[in-house]
Amino acid sequence: MTDITAENADFVFTDSARAAKQSKLRRRLLIGLGAGVVLSALAYGGYDVLIASPYVTTDNAYVGADVAQINSQVSGPIARVAVRETQMVHKGDVLVEVDSADTQLAVAQAEANYRSTLQRVSQYYAQRAAAAATVDARLSDVARTSDDYARDQRLDAAGAISKQQVSTARTDADAAQANLMAARQALAAQDEMIKGVSVDTHPETVAARAALNKARLDLSRTVIHAPIDGIVDQRKAQVGQSVQPGQSLMTVTPIAQAYVDANFKEGQLGEVRVGQPVEMTSDLYGGKVVFHGKVAGMGGGTGAAFAVIPAQNATGNWIKVVQRVPVRITLDPREMATHPLRVGLSMTATIDTRED
Repeated sequence: MTDITAENADFVFTDSARAAKQSKLRRRLLIGLGAGVVLSALAYGGYDVLIASPYVTTDNAYVGADVAQINSQVSGPIARVAVRETQMVHKGDVLVEVDSADTQLAVAQAEANYRSTLQRVSQYYAQRAAAAATVDARLSDVARTSDDYARDQRLDAAGAISKQQVSTARTDADAAQANLMAARQALAAQDEMIKGVSVDTHPETVAARAALNKARLDLSRTVIHAPIDGIVDQRKAQVGQSVQPGQSLMTVTPIAQAYVDANFKEGQLGEVRVGQPVEMTSDLYGGKVVFHGKVAGMGGGTGAAFAVIPAQNATGNWIKVVQRVPVRITLDPREMATHPLRVGLSMTATIDTRED
């Protein structure tokens, strides 16, 4: 019995020592864990205060561009489509040709009308000259008939001629005066038709020239050129398709002039200013490619304010939702040339608010 008790005592002592050792180890681990948590909190706080706090970040950002909408400006069937979907085009490249037969006829008709108008207006000046000559002739008639009437009056007073001859002379003088008045009115009418203008600047000439220029412009618009450099998208134009003015044919997306619209929360924008530097990454290239840009401006309202159906915040079941404001960010053209982006791609944008 004595030996068994001694063995039990040794066993109890060994368990106690092991428990104490484990308790001490746990205490050290807990202290180390607590110290680690404290150090991590201090490190995070220091990082947030010294490094992270000047930056605001969002992944609610997307690539955008001012897309050029290509529309037909004349009517007629499409004769040729010179580009395909996703093709890169440059400013001035031919995109679509509309059949020009009708517009060529319109130009020929406008040219004929213009020449006819020039001839008609030139006649106005010739008619004015004729009217002026008629006035001079009527003045001569007035002078002659007035002299005849005065002479006949003298002869009548001397009893040398009959009363009938005097009456005839008076009638001729009155008729000459009436003819002179009519000639002067005709001359005034001709003067009004050419008053202050030449053949080239006459309103009828200007109107005919404008119609000719419009016809020529319509003819030039049968060939549709790319207004900017970009990629062809949404091509709807097909050979033989009859189009009308304003009908959409395709779009040209200027990827070299793309920008980013980043939608930051309203609480992030307190220190954001135009011109501040921005670093961005795209889901297309991942974190290995960093784009650089600058804040170009901020939207005039939140996205919800300009929605098709704006939120009605005055309702009784109102719940506050953090709003977002679009921030326009320009991109470095050299980086865009090296790593092209496409409209609509997702981006992550970080603004350095330390610079004003």
